[in-house]
Amino acid sequence: MYAGDSDSNSDSGERVRRGETLEFQNLNVVSAVGRGAKGVVFLARVVEKGNGEWLALKVVSKELLRKKNRNEGRCKRVSFERHILRRFDHPLLPRFRGALDTDQLTGFAIDYCHGGNLHLLRKKQPEKTFSEDTVRFYAVELVLALEYLHNFGVVYRDLKPENIMIQESGHIMLVDFDLSKKLYLRSTPSSSCNSSPGSDSSPEKDRRKRRLSRFSCYCHSGISLYDSDIPNQLNAIPTSRSMSDSVEKSNSFVGTEEYVAPEVISGEGHDFAVDWWSLGIVLHELMYGTTPFKGANRKETFHRIITKEPELSGATTPLRDLIKKLLEKDPERRIQVKDIKSHDFFKGVKWDTILEISRPPYIPQNEIKDSTGFSQKDVESFVHRIFFPKSKEEEDKTNKGEAKRNEKETPKEENYKNEENDKKEENNKNVWVDKLNQNSAKDENFLIF
Repeated sequence: MYAGDSDSNSDSGERVRRGETLEFQNLNVVSAVGRGAKGVVFLARVVEKGNGEWLALKVVSKELLRKKNRNEGRCKRVSFERHILRRFDHPLLPRFRGALDTDQLTGFAIDYCHGGNLHLLRKKQPEKTFSEDTVRFYAVELVLALEYLHNFGVVYRDLKPENIMIQESGHIMLVDFDLSKKLYLRSTPSSSCNSSPGSDSSPEKDRRKRRLSRFSCYCHSGISLYDSDIPNQLNAIPTSRSMSDSVEKSNSFVGTEEYVAPEVISGEGHDFAVDWWSLGIVLHELMYGTTPFKGANRKETFHRIITKEPELSGATTPLRDLIKKLLEKDPERRIQVKDIKSHDFFKGVKWDTILEISRPPYIPQNEIKDSTGFSQKDVESFVHRIFFPKSKEEEDKTNKGEAKRNEKETPKEENYKNEENDKKEENNKNVWVDKLNQNSAKDENFLIF
């Protein structure tokens, strides 16, 4: 474990509470807990007097960013996510706990959620579904979180149970905003299609539409935001009921295939309404244990989303009626936040105080075991191996070379002990890499974001 003197430890803890810079020498990185298309999430805590708070540390390989963004040398979505997290102030959204930057990695930390995600929690239920009361609890919190984002001028665009984490208190936390986008007000100069680097100019529209056949769950968000522009984008916010009418639409082709809205697939442009469609998919999944339009492959799933109506088996109930209205294929007719909050399914909900008085249906137990942390070199090496894996022949050659160097540099009596220790550490790291490179959805200890 890496620790400085007690005063510096205390200072580092205070800096994290204020959301400032993080440094590896002040962090105890315990394990990897998830991976995505371009990053890895580690469980970590700040080394300070007593026990520091647990953090989810999301790091991205700079080499990977350079390969994916050769013109700019950095990923605009990473910058956007950092900036927007710094501005959040809501109990159902992450707190930005600090930025991390090394020669090989860039990243940031948010609060760690002890309860895993809603997808794993649903799978642990006896019937792999939730009761209507439990669905209502999570639905209320999702509506509040999405309403806050929309009032912030941001469309989320990747709502799914895997991105809905369970906090230590049992309340949800919406995470992973690298597909989110600021929608410009039509009435502001910055919304001009020709004046903004983040707007949808005609050439950009054509380029994105050509990408429809190459849809990826995590890539091609179309976000093109320069760091200096981001704070300005998050200013003027539409507040009226007709918010969707007052903003430019995005033509980016993003999302996760089973949750993506029809207007995203058709390429007709989309706005905040895509999040309400995804909420309908999520509520269907929590109630029935499956998404409503899943096909044998991506093409069939998209065809079902565009042409099929959801099958809502059982008697008509307020919940089924709400799902049906959320899954309206025409975004102009799809139910919006005002009518959602006044729907019969939420009858009796006191929206202004619900977070203060509601008791979550599930409160996780803190079962994290602290252990000796891994160094900056270990983490950098691990992330590199995830995204730039060596062949078996290259791995064997590297190991043999290291073994020979150790034999020359280390006395024979110490060599055996060192080999045993090295094997233990290497096996631990290999377990991380293997689990994160396999189909991690099968392993409840690892998350895919």
